[in-house]
Amino acid sequence: MAELPQKHRVSVSGVLKILGVSRSGYRAWKQRVPSVSEKHRDHIKDAIKQIYDGSRQNYGAPKITEMLHRQGESIAEKTVGNYMRQMGIKAQWVKPYTVTTIDSDFNSELQNILDEQFNPSRPDAVWVSDITYIWTYNGFVYLTSIMDLYSRKIIAWVLECVNKAKQMRNVTSPLVFHSDRGIQFVSQAFQKVTEGMINSYSKKAYPWDNACIESFHSLLKREWLNRFKIFDYKHAYRLVFEYIETFYNTVRIHSHCGYLSPDEYEKQYRNKLLELEQKLAG
Repeated sequence: MAELPQKHRVSVSGVLKILGVSRSGYRAWKQRVPSVSEKHRDHIKDAIKQIYDGSRQNYGAPKITEMLHRQGESIAEKTVGNYMRQMGIKAQWVKPYTVTTIDSDFNSELQNILDEQFNPSRPDAVWVSDITYIWTYNGFVYLTSIMDLYSRKIIAWVLECVNKAKQMRNVTSPLVFHSDRGIQFVSQAFQKVTEGMINSYSKKAYPWDNACIESFHSLLKREWLNRFKIFDYKHAYRLVFEYIETFYNTVRIHSHCGYLSPDEYEKQYRNKLLELEQKLAG
């Protein structure tokens, strides 16, 4: 390789002179050993980055602080937030909840059974459902999701959603199925597939009862789908599957669940129920 012309070479002395740094100061900087506190700070920042990347770059300071505590680190949420700002990383922006449901008030007798009771005491007591739209280069596709309100777990999604949910959960006892008043949820086909359940509907022009499932759809788009140029239905399906089945239900911690994933939260419920049954039997 040919040498660079002399005029392009820059000596260390020349750089130090430009920066106004003495040669002795430069040598001291090179030989300096990081302090214990500096090493610990670097260790924490590395852990923050690993947790952040492991959350698909979605977690903010509260969730990262919780995960650090589980690793045995004693650190305040404010400190984690400061480190994240220094590192130039942040959670996905949380857009305030807005009404997106279009009400179809052709049946004024639809009852609101849920009435903003968002914390049932057990799984499969209340399901909520909603439909959203996903834009692709081949046009819009429709996503229907069903959430169990106890754990916020998405128990079924896409086509044949109700039948799929019933099969997945092996439901035998009646439960409340809440949705908005969209025409697809008050159709005869829907009434047939939810036979034996207690159908509940948001009040006219007041979709807040369905806020949990609508917030999930916003979360899905904000944390995942909005990062991609989605080509067609199959591409959208793969992305939704990856987010729900390999992250949201199984890994992503939720403040509602005591910073457990929905799967872990339901497992905790089953374990407590088993312990109670064993005590009563013994």
